Amino acid sequence: EIGKGRKVKDGEDVAILTIGHIGNYAVKSCQLLENAGISAAHYDLRFVKPLDEELLHEVFRKFDKVITVEDGCLQGGMGSAVLEFMADHGYTAKLKRLGIPDRIVEHGEQIELHRECGFDPEGIAKTAREMVHAVVYS
Repeated sequence: EIGKGRKVKDGEDVAILTIGHIGNYAVKSCQLLENAGISAAHYDLRFVKPLDEELLHEVFRKFDKVITVEDGCLQGGMGSAVLEFMADHGYTAKLKRLGIPDRIVEHGEQIELHRECGFDPEGIAKTAREMVHAVVYS
């Protein structure tokens, strides 16, 4: 169905939102995180326009730690659209966007470039571990 995402995997500690083939990295990341004792949920948004607002409400009602992962520019991308959704609906989750930063990225093999930008399976898992284990001082 157009405009509808899907839950790929249930989890409790952190949600990973992906779009496109990068979802394969999130599947591997969830396995790495499970081995480290972290329960990660994975959602495939499938569409940026229109966003599946029903699915996003489900995510932000359940999780206070969310990672977006995309194989595209961070500025104006899927993660930015999710941040706009959060602002429009008053959600205050900690959100980390992974994707291509606003700088020149050298040419190379895809996996090398994804690793450099921090959104290969290990990079996604590292970000999730840091979010889950972050110490917050008030």
